[in-house]
Amino acid sequence: MPFFDLPIDQLRTYRPEVRVPADLDAFWRETLAEARKAGGTVRFTPVTTPLAGCQVLDVRFPGFAGDPIAGWLLLPPGDGPHPAVVQFLGYGAGRGLPHEYLPWVVAGYACFVMDTRGQGSAWGAGGHTHDPHGSGPAADGVMTRGIEDPGTYYYRRLFTDAVRAVDAVREHPSVDAARVAVAGGSQGGGLALAAAGLSEHLLAVLVDVPFLCQFERAVGLTGREPYAEITRYLSVHRESTDQVFDTLSYFDGVNLAARATASALFSVALMDPICPPSTVFAAFNAYGGPKDITVYPYNEHEGGAAGQWPRQAAFLAGTVPA
Repeated sequence: MPFFDLPIDQLRTYRPEVRVPADLDAFWRETLAEARKAGGTVRFTPVTTPLAGCQVLDVRFPGFAGDPIAGWLLLPPGDGPHPAVVQFLGYGAGRGLPHEYLPWVVAGYACFVMDTRGQGSAWGAGGHTHDPHGSGPAADGVMTRGIEDPGTYYYRRLFTDAVRAVDAVREHPSVDAARVAVAGGSQGGGLALAAAGLSEHLLAVLVDVPFLCQFERAVGLTGREPYAEITRYLSVHRESTDQVFDTLSYFDGVNLAARATASALFSVALMDPICPPSTVFAAFNAYGGPKDITVYPYNEHEGGAAGQWPRQAAFLAGTVPA
């Protein structure tokens, strides 16, 4: 994949104008208030696994509308309270199996993995969370489910789940509620940005090659999935362009990044055909808190892959007090 986006010197100063709904803050304030009012109980159930170095708990917590969302909580040895990393997942993935998330535990962090409602059947080891809410006509995948209105859009539910995951992990007595970070790549990076912009008192945010940023440019610049789901929808619903992008503006990582304050480490790949680098820099440059970014010039959507984790661990070690 050749370079196809702006050169790096322009990316570092790239601050595009994006649609910002006048009621964006009110929309999310009311959405989260409704979810918390719906109630529900966080349940942590110990699970027997071959893992000798950590405790594994199956989690069920109330997400959007109180819907039960699955997760894993892995605890390192010792009584704690431990700092925690809430891990969000890429597009199509489910929570998978506990042993997939050992690096943070070995480094001394509790790791909370949020299952992704209505996904979990495209790759990996699967998910366990249904999405009980329907939608109008939609293209394959989840990108256009309920896209006729921000109130019915799929990512309203998923972003709310992400915030409620932060709420949930703080309830466990072995987790230090004051030392919680969020992390994710691709869709997980978009969810981490959403949680950063909508949750309070996070200490750190780890965002790799984030999806769900600057939708209008992304849809016009890449023909790759999942953005192509929106392209297909608009090729049929030709009269709905403004409504679609108005809806998406409530979920744009650029707008939510501007509302975040926790220290953040981003990464970007300059040959990424799925999440174009300009859309990543749009969110990074708008980010409201202290921030740094790692640039991988010759990588596609894999970005730094496993090589980014040591940078994240070092970043957290300097950000999250022991």
